[in-house]
Amino acid sequence: MNRISKYFINGLIVIVPIAITAFVVVQIFSMAEDLLGRHMPVHFPGIGIVAVVILLIVTGWLSSYWILKRLLEFGERLLDSIPIVKFIYKSIKQLSTAVFESQHLFKQAVLVPYPHPGAKSIGFIMSELSEPLAEAMDEEHVCVYVPMSFNLTNGFNILVPKKDIIALDITSESALQYIFTAGTIMPVRHDVQK
Repeated sequence: MNRISKYFINGLIVIVPIAITAFVVVQIFSMAEDLLGRHMPVHFPGIGIVAVVILLIVTGWLSSYWILKRLLEFGERLLDSIPIVKFIYKSIKQLSTAVFESQHLFKQAVLVPYPHPGAKSIGFIMSELSEPLAEAMDEEHVCVYVPMSFNLTNGFNILVPKKDIIALDITSESALQYIFTAGTIMPVRHDVQK
């Protein structure tokens, strides 16, 4: 029975992320398909996928031109004038910019003393401290993100003295697997092939 429950948990670990990702992608394409099916004279299976891909490419292409940049800036100024919408939009924009443009997000795994000095948690070194934060510290600190198990989007952004950080020689993928699986999959070194 113990083996069956282990297989069941392993199956959940494999299936749940795939299922959630597939669900979100299918919902986006299905919504596009429904909208276009109602308003376009020509309809064929897969038009939603084609439409979403074209929309993303055209928006990315146009955003590099002066006129659309000005329109986007105007739209952002408009959103800035609405209190709650301003907060939500700016937070999502900053997060998506960090995720899609940063080559270093979740790259350097480290051990930090968290949640108390006697314990150690795996975290990831994030961006450099801003000047106001750095000036407020009596010694050099580093910004470290410590994700929560089972949900990498939740976690704690902590400022740790640089002397207390222990660099790890592990792949970022295995560090993320370790955190996501609550320690059931142990991290491996950079040079170890799976």
